[in-house]
Amino acid sequence: MDATVYLAVNGTLMRGLELNGNMQLVGAAFVRDAETEPAYRLWSIEDRHPAMQRVSKGGSAIAVEVWAVPTTGISQLLQLEPAGLCIGKVRLSDGEEILGVLGEAILCEGKTEITAWGGWRSYTASLASHSDSIVEAT
Repeated sequence: MDATVYLAVNGTLMRGLELNGNMQLVGAAFVRDAETEPAYRLWSIEDRHPAMQRVSKGGSAIAVEVWAVPTTGISQLLQLEPAGLCIGKVRLSDGEEILGVLGEAILCEGKTEITAWGGWRSYTASLASHSDSIVEAT
């Protein structure tokens, strides 16, 4: 059996979302839901996926999923990610530090900050709710 590493994902790689099949493709296994320490900010990249960055001030806890990923699948997984996303260290609310999906600073420039929603699922649910309200109003 391959050695595995824990990977925190905060967007479309999460269970039931658009790119979760990439996790299955590399043989990853869901471990648990978690949150980051309150030192991260999150941006929506054209409402297609998020980008998370660690900051020295103004951060919040962000909802993530922790997955066990075979070490042989990490590079393949990264190559399948949208441009501007990368893997770095993420600190969870319990103090554990693991690998996680982060966004390059240039990717976030001029994009909508969604930190206040606390995670990608909450943000996309608000979009769906807003869209439903518009349909009902017409």
